[in-house]
Amino acid sequence: MWKETTGGVCAAKGFKAAGVHCGVKAGSSPEKNDLAMILSERECVAAATYTLNRVKAAPLYVTMEHLEDGVCRGIIANSGNANACCPLSHENAKAMCQFAAQATGLKAEDFVVASTGVIGQTINIQAIQSGVPGLAAALSENGSEQAERAIMTTDTVPKTAAVELELGGKTVTIGAIAKGSGMIHPNMGTMLAFITTDCDISQEMLEDALRQIVGRTFNRVTVDGDTSTNDMCVVLANGLAGNPLIEWKDENYHAFYEALEQVCRTLARKIAADGEGASRLITCTVHHARSEESAERLAKAVVGSSLVKAAMFGTDANWGRVLCAMGYSKAPFRPEYVDIKFASAAGEVEVCRQGDGLNFDEEKAKQVLSQDEVTIDVNLNEGGEQATCWGCDLTYDYVKINGDYRT
Repeated sequence: MWKETTGGVCAAKGFKAAGVHCGVKAGSSPEKNDLAMILSERECVAAATYTLNRVKAAPLYVTMEHLEDGVCRGIIANSGNANACCPLSHENAKAMCQFAAQATGLKAEDFVVASTGVIGQTINIQAIQSGVPGLAAALSENGSEQAERAIMTTDTVPKTAAVELELGGKTVTIGAIAKGSGMIHPNMGTMLAFITTDCDISQEMLEDALRQIVGRTFNRVTVDGDTSTNDMCVVLANGLAGNPLIEWKDENYHAFYEALEQVCRTLARKIAADGEGASRLITCTVHHARSEESAERLAKAVVGSSLVKAAMFGTDANWGRVLCAMGYSKAPFRPEYVDIKFASAAGEVEVCRQGDGLNFDEEKAKQVLSQDEVTIDVNLNEGGEQATCWGCDLTYDYVKINGDYRT
């Protein structure tokens, strides 16, 4: 019922965005945007999810405070510094909102604030203060890409998605940008996701949809097993599409839900594919499970296993590592029922049947595992539920990137 479109966070009616360089991180290139703003022309209902890390950055607490009433007008975000676990972090997060308010004629409480980058160092708030007026002046209906590039850290490619669908005879659009490459593990990783829509939907329905969808998309991504202090996913809905208000879980709600889930799934896959140092996206689908929860736990264990990830990097069809990871996941299953195969654009190769290894063509397996996306297909042969999780391989470059990330 939906179709893909372009425009990112500016695809929906009434949204503008911008990104500029202000020098948050000392010595950063003037070519690298590090300050972003997204703004709606009218008040939005808003919903958000946050990291489950017990250590949370100050911007998350300020955002929680500002979204207590469920409404918002815009987002201000920076890269280059996480504004976490450092002196004046809370004051500086609030100051960012105040700067945004002054530049747009709004209130500080109208803004969500987000930061990403190095933890433990006080943010250069003077640079941000100097950059915000120019940022606000640059707001444009074509500014999504500039805003996206401003929130990137070790990301190598921008991550954006947008879809549109018909609700009650009106065209509704959902657009988004995200960042995420390392320190990513289920329960929200070093991930920022900003989603905008012109759908007319109640705050309660929007929040309910987001929480369920995040659990089935972003929370099924793992890059390195580290859950960040700064993760945040925010969705703003300004109602400008003019569709009938969604305030019940009716047909329109379910259509909107499916479209929003598609946007989040697209971003989740892009985040996994762009894991720090990654050379390929690893998708694990566990099906015919007793429950979706157990299937998810098993798939997460597989894509999160360092040994599985290393084997994928080496194009080694070491299926025993897959079964081993499933075994310590604490999810119930019967190993003697398990079938495993590897698949990609180069074909597929079955490597395990009913818990025992099969003779297979190693050269064919190497070809299958050499593609940009590899699927690990696990059949439990026990039930009717399934789940898919995403990760990436573990390469030498991951250590290089993170060995000197701070310095």
